Amino acid sequence: MAVEPVSGKARSIALISAICLGITLCEWVFAYHDVAWGIILALSLALIIYLVIPLVRLEQAVIDCAESLVLIPFYVLLTSSLPWFFLSQELLLPAVYTAVLALCGWHIYRKNIKLRDIGFRREKLLSHILIGILAGIPLGVSEYFLITPTAAFPTFEVKYLLRDLVYMVCFVGLGEELLFRGLVQRDMVNLFGLRWGLFGASLMFGVMHLVWRSVPEFFFTFGAGLLFGFLYARTRSLTAPIIAHGIGNTVLVAVMPYLITM
Repeated sequence: MAVEPVSGKARSIALISAICLGITLCEWVFAYHDVAWGIILALSLALIIYLVIPLVRLEQAVIDCAESLVLIPFYVLLTSSLPWFFLSQELLLPAVYTAVLALCGWHIYRKNIKLRDIGFRREKLLSHILIGILAGIPLGVSEYFLITPTAAFPTFEVKYLLRDLVYMVCFVGLGEELLFRGLVQRDMVNLFGLRWGLFGASLMFGVMHLVWRSVPEFFFTFGAGLLFGFLYARTRSLTAPIIAHGIGNTVLVAVMPYLITM
């Protein structure tokens, strides 16, 4: 007996909402209850999504959105369950986010997505970089007062600032903005429109920061996600959100802890 196609906006909303709720549950369990169970739930959710997609006839926009969202549980698995302990602390961040970039690259290759279509553009590059810097600095300052990270080194040194700048822009900013804006937001906007697509992708971005176990940090990162998503939608480029994200994180961990203690 043929399976009836799943169509209609209500059904699309129900399916994507269920996936988002599943991701939220995984992250909540991971952050507040048990890391092992959070990893198991993330793996189970990813497998369930990949099993459901071929069994039910879905509209292509729904499939695209579901398959970009499933990258988030894989993101949890990559960052939390691989044996990163064999690396030195200095190499941990680029190694983890290289894996995240590889995950996104695999998805882009499998879906035959053009890099230009997800925001890798040369037009107005310098102006987008400037926008990102101007947005990132106040974000980093504001976030510092929410989570107050301690200084990584006894004294401020330019070489560590430059290292953190490279790490935060070229690995963290690039990896997370490619995932949450270039893939997740793009597919959610294609399915639900700009308003709800921006909201959904930003909410998932906030959910992924539950690991800080801070309600204010969740709302802050949700708001930051809205800003990054707005920059992405307005410029049609990943440059401004990547720079804003990377600069914000650099100010947060490599500038503010030293300024406050001076």
